[in-house]
Amino acid sequence: MKTEKLIYRLRKIIAYICDMLFNQIIGQEHIKNHLLTSAKNGRIPHAQLFVGKEGSGTLPVAIAYAQFLLSHFSDNPSASELKVDKLQHPDLHFAFPVTTNDSVKKHPVSNLFLSEWRDFVKNQPYGSLFNWLQSIGVENKQGMIGVDEALEVVKKLQLKSYEGGFKVMIIWMAEKMNTAAANKLLKLIEEPPEKTIFLLITEHEDQIINTIRSRCQALHFPVLSEEDIAKSLVDKENSTESEALKIATQAEGNYNKAVHLLHQDSNDLIFEEWFITWIRTAFKAKGNATVIQELVIWAETIAKSGRETQKQFLAYCLQFFRQALLLNYKSPDLVFLEIKTPKFDLQNFAPFVHSENILAIEKELNDALYHIERNGNAKIILLDLSMKLTRFLHKKEKTI
Repeated sequence: MKTEKLIYRLRKIIAYICDMLFNQIIGQEHIKNHLLTSAKNGRIPHAQLFVGKEGSGTLPVAIAYAQFLLSHFSDNPSASELKVDKLQHPDLHFAFPVTTNDSVKKHPVSNLFLSEWRDFVKNQPYGSLFNWLQSIGVENKQGMIGVDEALEVVKKLQLKSYEGGFKVMIIWMAEKMNTAAANKLLKLIEEPPEKTIFLLITEHEDQIINTIRSRCQALHFPVLSEEDIAKSLVDKENSTESEALKIATQAEGNYNKAVHLLHQDSNDLIFEEWFITWIRTAFKAKGNATVIQELVIWAETIAKSGRETQKQFLAYCLQFFRQALLLNYKSPDLVFLEIKTPKFDLQNFAPFVHSENILAIEKELNDALYHIERNGNAKIILLDLSMKLTRFLHKKEKTI
């Protein structure tokens, strides 16, 4: 009887600690309250899909949720909480995109990168896939969750729970599962072993096969508010309030971007250089065949970077055009882009982005993103995009 009372008290303590851990997560109050309340009431779906853009906190929330499940329902809650905190709990498993590098020459799986993964989660819990690939030295490659990983997942989850409670499998960037891996895991996700919880995390829900999506209960994470980002920059990163507010406006709800902007270690400066070179060259290229070679050289330069860098750059281009459009249509309060390049004035560029060309520009940029994502020839994709841009920039806006 005394033992039961002790366990009850310990669980109450752990529940309080886990509540505090959830409170350390930036924003997402509705999501956190929903997960905690439903778990405490025993309503725990066996397969959940956390959908949110980069920097919205899907991974930190998933880990805090797993910590609550493993600690609260464990026979040894205090020890369980500590092990999850270090990401070393035997019933907490991870799968995430990997690829070969200098250390792993073939058959890459998450288990071979666990040490790097723990460091990444500790230092960059809001980090992007690109940040993760950078941390393992393969930013010029695309990470994937392949069939070797799926076999590892099946093997891990066939074992009984080490501590007698739940087993939690967190699959980060689940959209990176290839078809073979997804099909291998489909049956397991549909009918998992007893007390097994799948937490799939994705930025692109539509890229996950329908048969898996339909078996998961989806939670959609909104982007973070400027207030939450600014407060966290002050509390966690020692930013001044004025600087934090300015960066929060630029971050577009992405805390990862906010941190990089604060420490001035984002790729935006090199992206700005690439973009302005591109725009100037494309503008001169219409009717001037000699300038086309400059666009070819530009496309070759970008193509030499990794695919994740190319995707990030194209996303930056989309943002740049949208900011120019806002400035053109007299909404300067919504413009946060600060140009560092001398002799380039966003105010002068803005009139070239308008209602007659913005939709076409966005379509072509999104198409380029799509094809690069699917391993298309980057040089050809970027050159084709450049040739189209020469026409779009010279298109006149109709006057009423």
